[in-house]
Amino acid sequence: MTDKNLIIHVRFAPDGTVFEIGERPSALTAQQWFTKLTEKAGNAFESLSGGRGVFRLSRDEIESMKATVLQ
Repeated sequence: MTDKNLIIHVRFAPDGTVFEIGERPSALTAQQWFTKLTEKAGNAFESLSGGRGVFRLSRDEIESMKATVLQ
């Protein structure tokens, strides 16, 4: 992994909803941002134990997705 890649951490509630996620635009809820990331880059998601997961994406990919939210 290069230094241009980011890891976005996700934490899930016991009912499966997202209650914390990194790099979230203020215009979206945690669940909405997770849904957007999953739709655009679902193959970059890795589930972890303890109700956690991560997206591994380049900074450019993340900035591109954030830009579409602001439009």
